[in-house]
Amino acid sequence: MKNGFEVINAGILATIQDSGRKGLANIGVTEAGAMDEHAFHWLNRLLGNSYGTNALEIVFGGVKLKAIGSTYIALAGAKVDASINNKPIEIWKTYKVNYGDILNLGFATNGARIYLGVVGGFDVAHEFGSASTCIKEGIGGTVVKAKDFLPFRCNSLTNIRKLMLRYKPDYNSLLTLRVVAGYQWNLFEKDQRNKFFSSEYTVTSQNDRMGYRLSGDKISSTSKGIISEPISYGSIQIPSHGEPIVLLKERQTIGGYPKIGSVIPVDCFALAQRKQDSKVRFELVSLDESREICQKFYKFFKEI
Repeated sequence: MKNGFEVINAGILATIQDSGRKGLANIGVTEAGAMDEHAFHWLNRLLGNSYGTNALEIVFGGVKLKAIGSTYIALAGAKVDASINNKPIEIWKTYKVNYGDILNLGFATNGARIYLGVVGGFDVAHEFGSASTCIKEGIGGTVVKAKDFLPFRCNSLTNIRKLMLRYKPDYNSLLTLRVVAGYQWNLFEKDQRNKFFSSEYTVTSQNDRMGYRLSGDKISSTSKGIISEPISYGSIQIPSHGEPIVLLKERQTIGGYPKIGSVIPVDCFALAQRKQDSKVRFELVSLDESREICQKFYKFFKEI
């Protein structure tokens, strides 16, 4: 008999994700992967997993699982009421689950995405070098549904681990998104750029793994349209309606809207935890600053 979780309730949206598929945009395959890599990488550190081990990404919560076999788990990301056999458990801490245990998640009160990991990761197939589910392209598995089975190996931890308070993020705070100017910067007049960086925007209901559409002061470009071109992670498209769209892990690989710049990856992770009506602002940073911030982030998680 295989070990794993029987899915009793699948919640709103749950998928298996890892670090994603790199370097395949040239053949039209988007990267997918964990939307909030900050929570995702901390989850794997708590479990003693190797860098990029897959986990279950849960949007808002509402998931209920039954353990068939024993393992160690942890939850990271959005704050949610969670329990094992009706006994409350904490986020950012490891726990042992035994055969027959029921893991139950309520709905997130701070943040949008919860990550559930097991020691060694889930035992699922890889496609194009990754276990990540890409909903838009139908690659790497499907959205988790009731009665599914999420297999794992019965691995153990030598000690219970818990994340220190200073590393725990607050997803309800005003978020400042740092932006590197794009090469279409000059398609936006100075007054339009000033308006963009001095305005406060609101996350709309049109947010998903593909991107976040924001509501606020409309800006315009001098371009009537551009030839479709490759789109980088974090690109800020300005369509004809004038409100920015920040493109994320399941973005289209090419597009034809002018882009004022790109949100740096570390801040895209934080954006992915914001719910509808959250407030964000933009701040211009240099390419060197962006590179230093991101190198520090990945070096920290790859070396600790």
